[in-house]
Amino acid sequence: MTTFRPKLWTAVGVAALMTASGCSKPAQPAPMAEAPASAAPVGEAGESASGEGGVGEAGATEAYAGVPAASRTALRIAHLRGFFLIAQEAQKTEGDDSAAALAGQGMLEVFDPVAATFRATGLDEAKLRSAAERGDAASLKAALAELDRVRAKVGGDPAAVITGMTSIASGLYGNVVTDGAVDPVEYQHSRGAALSAQLEAARFAGASPAAKAEKGDIDAFVSLWPGPTAPEDPKKTPAAGVVSAQASRIQLALS
Repeated sequence: MTTFRPKLWTAVGVAALMTASGCSKPAQPAPMAEAPASAAPVGEAGESASGEGGVGEAGATEAYAGVPAASRTALRIAHLRGFFLIAQEAQKTEGDDSAAALAGQGMLEVFDPVAATFRATGLDEAKLRSAAERGDAASLKAALAELDRVRAKVGGDPAAVITGMTSIASGLYGNVVTDGAVDPVEYQHSRGAALSAQLEAARFAGASPAAKAEKGDIDAFVSLWPGPTAPEDPKKTPAAGVVSAQASRIQLALS
């Protein structure tokens, strides 16, 4: 099998970016034999006892632990989708290489540690790998369409997924400004998570009255990020407490 190697940021490897940012390196999954999709119900394959599955982003452990098992695979898909959503935004302003790096880091941090879980859903992995290699608009669109297809297939509670994604977004945002400087990678990862929460509400509002009711608050949550690229001036980003408070408001209402 060919080893997947996502594109690099301009002059900087993804590994270097991960070291520079608050995101931890993706955990190296223990070797496991891949089970066919019928071996376990969707959402059980490859799950750890904590439900977090080795994903090392800020806020992710709490998010996965707080989501019912029946909605955990849906949260994983939404989590991965956030990387592709911010990649799609970044592609328009920063180009293909930047977009490929963002999508590739999503594959490394979210997909690879629990690949068997994703594969058990019937997801077309090749579409995601292509987007993470190329980073062009067409491949990113195809990858997001595939994630939408599988997200609809696996079911789960949209309100639980939104709660999880706002937790991840606010957790990541807590690392955006450190030592008086803005971390552009953490900024984009946190915005991607917020965008995925917003899309979850838009896609499944009809199936979840709670998600529909909170759409305005979720839109306000996303608006706290000024745009797809981090401002260089920390004063142009909202305080972490403001983001956290808005996330808590959404989570409380959805609970």
